[in-house]
Amino acid sequence: MTAPNPKIQAILSHHPLFRETTPEEIARIAAAAREIHAPKGNILFQKGDPSNGFYLVIYGQVKLAFPSPSGAEKVVEIIHPGQSFGEAVMFMEKPYPVYAQALADSLLLHVAKSTVFDEIDHNQTFARKMLAGLSIRLHGLINDVEAYSLRSCTQRVIGYLLLQNENETAGESVRITLPAGKAVIASRLNITPETFSRILHDLASAGLIEVKGRDIAVLDLEKLQGYGS
Repeated sequence: MTAPNPKIQAILSHHPLFRETTPEEIARIAAAAREIHAPKGNILFQKGDPSNGFYLVIYGQVKLAFPSPSGAEKVVEIIHPGQSFGEAVMFMEKPYPVYAQALADSLLLHVAKSTVFDEIDHNQTFARKMLAGLSIRLHGLINDVEAYSLRSCTQRVIGYLLLQNENETAGESVRITLPAGKAVIASRLNITPETFSRILHDLASAGLIEVKGRDIAVLDLEKLQGYGS
């Protein structure tokens, strides 16, 4: 077995997926993991590529998307630091149904499929954590379907803004920096970029937010929560 990289070991030991694993188990995974430095715009994999492991985002952002029949794209998910992706396809042993692209200069770890399968065979805790991660991802997708089906475009945008600031106290004036461009976020919310911009303008006209590029000041969370409901 290749000697594990101490830097990769340290990163894995602090990731939620591996916090209950032993140093020996971490060493085995780290020995088969590799760092990927992805500049902004870099494609990590294309739709239809075979899956040979899963990814952990250390810093930066990655979007998962697929092209639409019109030639545009549909953003399925925006992956942030501390999150992982590619597990479900790895277990299904099918090609990727989406492509992955770095939205910012990013550092990722790629963990090989063979290592994951070997670890699951010997480590029930690791298997449970993998299942928990997949369940959280499924729950998020169900919430997306609910939002697209039952919520207005305005409610989707407000919900997204509140999610970016979920730890703040209602009534406070707080600031949010959108994690991606407006077109990417609009696609994630299943609305057009024009609709997204119009809703932000309407919320600003109502005195609920101030917008400067990607920076948004929420002037009153309590009023924003009740707007459009």
